[in-house]
Amino acid sequence: MDITAIRQAQEADRDAIVVCVQHAYARYLLRIGKQPAPVLADYNALIAQEVVYVLPGKEGVRGVLVMMPQGTSMFVENIAVDPRFQGQGLGHTLMAFVEQQARAKQLDEIRLYTNELMTENFPFYHKLGFEEESRYAQDGYRRVFLRKRLL
Repeated sequence: MDITAIRQAQEADRDAIVVCVQHAYARYLLRIGKQPAPVLADYNALIAQEVVYVLPGKEGVRGVLVMMPQGTSMFVENIAVDPRFQGQGLGHTLMAFVEQQARAKQLDEIRLYTNELMTENFPFYHKLGFEEESRYAQDGYRRVFLRKRLL
């Protein structure tokens, strides 16, 4: 999949974004014991801040990305792929877009976090060159903070 298909989200995408995120994180609800944080996000506000991107398809929104520059880093707040489309490399496509945007803005690194119980994410991020930086509770969730240096 080509990163040029990724576009900034618009207000009209909100409902499809919420559905994509809910479906992507549904399998973690029982494991975590509560809704994962991305499911609770205010997507109206995030879209208005122009930090949400979508990977559209004929069937609707296949992937969602929430990212924003923070200092010398690009911070990825959320990356979600609808389960119907997982295993097709769309997560890699979204992360390639993040890296391209970070490099275009001449940022030093990409930072993100994942829930400690979402263990499937660790091999994905490590394969992309992310290193674990720390682990601690934040906003009621046990999070693992990762970063990838771009220099």
